[in-house]
Amino acid sequence: MASRSSSILLAVAALAALLVVGSCASALTFKTGPGCSETKLVLIPSVAISEVEVKEKGADDFTVLKEGPTGTWTLEGKEALKGPFSIRFAAKSGGYRVIDDAIPTDFKSDSDYKTSMQL
Repeated sequence: MASRSSSILLAVAALAALLVVGSCASALTFKTGPGCSETKLVLIPSVAISEVEVKEKGADDFTVLKEGPTGTWTLEGKEALKGPFSIRFAAKSGGYRVIDDAIPTDFKSDSDYKTSMQL
């Protein structure tokens, strides 16, 4: 009888641990920083990521953003930027992740854009 109770208790503890680990992941959010304009996009991700690139609507390739000292990523163009913007970045776990249309065409400074990607 004691071994059956122990087995049930162990199974419950394992299930609880899985739930806690699964709930630690949070959705990646990008905040647009101060100074955004039609020619400048400043992104502040909710978690530390690296090698951030964006692809403007209609573009064939991604453009590398410049990393700032406070975890900001900036793209400055000579002409008006064309959204929506897809974002590609290097993940800590390895490889690259792409989020299509993460930032809308009519982005504004100090706005939050939540993605469906869990990190």
